[in-house]
Amino acid sequence: MNIPNDPMMLVSYLNTQLRDFYPSLEELCKSLDLDQQQICDKLKTVDYSYDAATNRFIWRIDYSGKFSFVFSDTLPG
Repeated sequence: MNIPNDPMMLVSYLNTQLRDFYPSLEELCKSLDLDQQQICDKLKTVDYSYDAATNRFIWRIDYSGKFSFVFSDTLPG
């Protein structure tokens, strides 16, 4: 499967696929024959990690291990 190489394009592509077609990252990777660890490692370089609870990659910033900010484009309620 040909997927975007740029990490920011990749996160957009994967989140769209996860939202529209797949119940989990594991299912997406199996279906598209992708290496899940390689995907996660690549997106970690731009501070994105997979959140199973929301089934999407979200931006996380960790400052010295004391706390984390989690940014999402969805608002509660």
